[in-house]
Amino acid sequence: MTTVTQSISNFVITTDYNDLPDWCIHEAKRTLLNMLAISLSASEAHGAKILIEWAGHEEALEKSAIIGTGLRTSPSNAALVNGFLCHLQDYDDTHFPTILHPTAPVWPAVLALSENLGTSGRDTLCAFILGAEVACRLAISVHPWHYDQGWHITGTTGVFGAAAGAGKLIGLDNSQLTNALGVAGTLSAGVREVFGTHGKPLHAGHAAENGLRAAKWAQVGFTGGNDIIGGRRGFWAVASRDGHSEEALVGDFGKRWELKMNGLKPFANGIVSHPIQQAVIELRNEFSLKAEQVDSIKARVHPLVLELMNRANPQVGLEGKFSFQHCAAAALIDGAGHDAQFSDEKVNDPIISMVRSKVSASVDNAVAEDEVYLSINLLDGRKLEKHIKHATGSPTNPMTDEALNEKYHTLASDVLPQSQVAELASAVWGLDHSSDVSDISRLMQRT
Repeated sequence: MTTVTQSISNFVITTDYNDLPDWCIHEAKRTLLNMLAISLSASEAHGAKILIEWAGHEEALEKSAIIGTGLRTSPSNAALVNGFLCHLQDYDDTHFPTILHPTAPVWPAVLALSENLGTSGRDTLCAFILGAEVACRLAISVHPWHYDQGWHITGTTGVFGAAAGAGKLIGLDNSQLTNALGVAGTLSAGVREVFGTHGKPLHAGHAAENGLRAAKWAQVGFTGGNDIIGGRRGFWAVASRDGHSEEALVGDFGKRWELKMNGLKPFANGIVSHPIQQAVIELRNEFSLKAEQVDSIKARVHPLVLELMNRANPQVGLEGKFSFQHCAAAALIDGAGHDAQFSDEKVNDPIISMVRSKVSASVDNAVAEDEVYLSINLLDGRKLEKHIKHATGSPTNPMTDEALNEKYHTLASDVLPQSQVAELASAVWGLDHSSDVSDISRLMQRT
């Protein structure tokens, strides 16, 4: 009898590039471009420098590049650091409705290994797509029970996607990939208590690193069991005790693609507050609002907003990313939600703090994750209202290629020369016609 985990392995090893829909390939390129943009931007942050310096001191074999640096290290170390960079600003893509960030654990593992192996662009894209699909399917199979228990789903299910993508690249057979997923599953980790600290992006980095290692170890005989997911003491039983859906995980392989439910972020913070920020910015721009005009900002929101982002008085920038109050206040003052709006200075800015104290939200179970009903009450008695049904960046209202290119060029140009930024973008968009990923790995580094 085929186990649940063996069914996943069979899907991964029997699906090739030519089986993938064209939109899937295009979306994989979009996620890679987005990852490079935000990782380049993040490479200058304090937390990033800690890990980058650590990797340099490890003196590992120089096989894979770390984004935004001149450093090369082992594939597993590169996967760790690049995964951390990708998730550090909380500017990476998000799968709806699970809030999994699939790129951060999967692309860094696939890219580091592909660079080391000299894999073709098509095979690299295929490995990412299949790895991301495994991570997203596993996430939706345990939604919402797993997340509600306090697990950080990017770390816990992302490691399976990293193992699947890496296993596809190195050509594991069904037995080997099943073992790799078993090893990945026993290394699955990450709890939500560390949100607002460097511990959160570390989950993504460790998922990438552990998934890559699991695949490499399984290739030479390391075992991990034949059903880490559906077994009596497997992932479902232990990490999602309140429920799971086998159909969501293994149903309609090759027909239903969870990657379709992935969205790219316009704001560098928790995605459930994005509708609030968009509504505030639209009203700000429409009525030329100033802080001194505002009496209160009130929002009717999905329950996850208060569950994940109710921090009325954040003390540091990373905490601000998980404060819907700060997100709304910064949106009103700056008209933006880039990483610059989540510095320690911005969190402690007296004007933003004043506006933040006027922001409140109430839960409405009928409101979707990408929706908000928002009102700004002014001191002159006016009440301005905005309903965002589907925020920009959600699957129903995806970020356009033009907007993604603008985001990429804005962020990457702060780190790399303009000519290099343009070359790197061309290499990403043309990856399906490239013999390897050497151009990307070279161009994503500082010279």
